[in-house]
Amino acid sequence: MEQMQIYAFDMNCVGHINHGMWTHPRDTSLHYTDLDYWVDFAQTAERGKLDGIFLADIVGVYDVYKGSPAPVIEAGAQIPVNDPLMPISAMAYVTKHLGFGVTLNTTYEPPYLLARRMSTLDHLTKGRIGWNIVTGYLDSAARAMGFDKLPEHDARYDAAEEYLEILYKLWEGSWDDDAVLGDKARAVFADPSKVRAVKHDGQYYKMEGIHLSQPSPQRTPLLFQAGASTRGQDFAARHAECVFIASPTPQAARPTVAALKHKAAASGRGADALRVLGLVTVVVGRTEKEAFDKLEDYRRHASVEASLAHYSASTGIDFSKYGLDDPIEQKSTNANQSALAAITREAPKPVTLRQIIDQMVLGSRMKPIVGSAEQVADRLAAWVSDGGVDGFNLARTVAPESLRDFVDLVVPVLQERGLFKADYTEGPLRQKLFGGSGRLPSSHPAAAFRR
Repeated sequence: MEQMQIYAFDMNCVGHINHGMWTHPRDTSLHYTDLDYWVDFAQTAERGKLDGIFLADIVGVYDVYKGSPAPVIEAGAQIPVNDPLMPISAMAYVTKHLGFGVTLNTTYEPPYLLARRMSTLDHLTKGRIGWNIVTGYLDSAARAMGFDKLPEHDARYDAAEEYLEILYKLWEGSWDDDAVLGDKARAVFADPSKVRAVKHDGQYYKMEGIHLSQPSPQRTPLLFQAGASTRGQDFAARHAECVFIASPTPQAARPTVAALKHKAAASGRGADALRVLGLVTVVVGRTEKEAFDKLEDYRRHASVEASLAHYSASTGIDFSKYGLDDPIEQKSTNANQSALAAITREAPKPVTLRQIIDQMVLGSRMKPIVGSAEQVADRLAAWVSDGGVDGFNLARTVAPESLRDFVDLVVPVLQERGLFKADYTEGPLRQKLFGGSGRLPSSHPAAAFRR
């Protein structure tokens, strides 16, 4: 079994995935506005040799449940939420190897500006930055950004294809590798003949300009993606290097993993071009009893109401309109299609609201992995062998306790079994994960824009 990748999954807010945990007396996430909070987080993750920290983001608020944002505002469920990029420089400064994945939305930011922001972070982190490509799914975000409504699901991906073409042209083709000279004696910083403007005139975007940043260590940041719809999988197979999925069991994950890797192979990149990471929540103790005692302590703080509000926004379905034993119906929505399909047409039998709530042990729709370090390691290994995933996104519960517990208890067991690395390798993030030079391989579509 190959060594797994592991990322600490978080968001620049009080409540991320497991809603209500911020109310626990040992939780410190109320300090998310302080740099010390993020510095400590990064140092703990690197002490555990984690591959990276992945910072999610959302533009807009969850206002589908009960037709109002009030439930999530009251619960602090991903609102307020600060910019995910801002803490990264500080976290990179106090670490040497830890990677950073950050979510940025293609629908609401011009590609020319996003290209510079990511190149800047790739420089400042010495090549440890990754970008999670999202197109958005909230009507509240569209309204806030001046749209009449959110563009249709597949149209958002069509626009994102063009968006990435512009970015590849900027990152890979605007500056030659040897354009920067830094020649003080001749007072020549760069050779103008090796720098060129990018021109693009497409269906969704029109631009002309030289990339504002000189070539960074990776040029194109490591590319993450989390779309699990058919269109999202097609997009991931063409562009992504790491794909995040959220499945309730390893058996449920396997078809998605197989489809993603098959599509990557069919696109000419090869199945090994993708690493698929599953979302998990872990509650671990020195013994099984300690872990379950901790779970009972945590669950007293879980917010089912906030979790339902989050899930309603994800699916586009207002769950407050359903009785406990009413089956959830497949409807046409413009939200997260895979999230809705998982409880409707792809479910073995109709899923009721009661069943959904029963899953919400810690204020999210994912049941946690609970047990001793050895038992947790067994479960993670089973996800790899039975589900086919390559690693995990660890959702936090009580911060920073949950990450420290994982680092101190689970990581040593995984390392002892050879399932997780004993130390980091050198080089940029892409090189650490895939080997090679740290640049995208020639099989990736970005390579077509190199000069």
